[in-house]
Amino acid sequence: MTLPTPHAAEVPEDAAGSSRLLARLLSGPTGIGTNSLRLVAAPEPGTVTVSDPEVPSAAVTSPAEPQSSSQRIEGLYCPPAVRDDRALADEVNDRIVEWAEKEVGLYPDTELREKLVGFDPGRSVVLCHPDAPSIDHLMAAARLYVGENAVDDYFCEAEYGGSADRRGAALAVAQSAIDPSHNTPRYEADWRAGVESHPALRSMRSAMDHFYALATPAQAHRFRHDIANLYLGYGAEGDCISQHRTPAVWEYLVQRQFNGFRPCLTLTDSVGGYELPAHLFAEPAVQRAVALSSNASTICNDLYSLRKEQASGRFHYSLPTVIAAEEDCSINDAFQKAIEVHNEIVHLFEEHAAALSVTNPLIARFMAGLSNWMSGNHEWHAGNVGTRYATSP
Repeated sequence: MTLPTPHAAEVPEDAAGSSRLLARLLSGPTGIGTNSLRLVAAPEPGTVTVSDPEVPSAAVTSPAEPQSSSQRIEGLYCPPAVRDDRALADEVNDRIVEWAEKEVGLYPDTELREKLVGFDPGRSVVLCHPDAPSIDHLMAAARLYVGENAVDDYFCEAEYGGSADRRGAALAVAQSAIDPSHNTPRYEADWRAGVESHPALRSMRSAMDHFYALATPAQAHRFRHDIANLYLGYGAEGDCISQHRTPAVWEYLVQRQFNGFRPCLTLTDSVGGYELPAHLFAEPAVQRAVALSSNASTICNDLYSLRKEQASGRFHYSLPTVIAAEEDCSINDAFQKAIEVHNEIVHLFEEHAAALSVTNPLIARFMAGLSNWMSGNHEWHAGNVGTRYATSP
């Protein structure tokens, strides 16, 4: 089956129209703990604005749910998250800590364990996967999410011993934790021992084993492919960091299409308890929707983490900093330009997803999942301002 390419006449004329069309597909979450939830209008920016002389301001707005506070970036467009269940998130967090401690030995000391809890992976997956039919499905997403972050921490972050100029070899081994090595018995045994010797590798191996219990072979293969692309992006970032080189904006956006949240987004059907068949997932039009939603989600991360990265004192680059360098403008101006890029990508996704959704019911369901993930990711970042992220004071 070849999907029709969306034409201008098939999509709404404006972003508001596309949002309404896509919203009709999102009639409300159906997963665990969602019986009383319905879509609500996007919150309006608040009137209280906090400012910082070095970093663009963020508006304080009402959260999606009363259990947690959010500080959204003023002008950053994203549809609202449809489910924010603190009790369910805490249950996922408790189970993740138990898995990390007892099964894979991840972050073994108290300080690192507290950082894992502070990262709040439970709230992330609850926000991003409102259609998950069971807590086991949420746990599958959470384990993979924590495992991916462990690889990033241990092999890419200097704080944990990572090095920009040694990422390639480490990430190749990390890929083998989910994409097994096939050799002679002797060397396969050596490989197994190597994987078992490192907490990040154990985490990814275990997370993938759990994922196999609910994913089809095609979905598992899709995830392995996306993780390989993620590691390619990590390598590109390491190359620029080791050279202290700020890439051009177009090159940076290419890097971020690999070094982003795509593996998490492409889990949306398996975590939702269904499968978008491989031949539909591979369609170029569907791949464009996945890329657009992933790119918007990743730029959202750039914006919310800017001040934290600036405060670190190390060389770093993100969409605001590469725009500032290329256009020779202030970081405040570049921040606003990056917001515009983010918003344009979100609107492109909404228009494209709305057109695609009329072609096939399963594709419509998958587009809704991508939209849910993008919205949940934004709410999770806004809710972590002051802890993990620091765009606003």
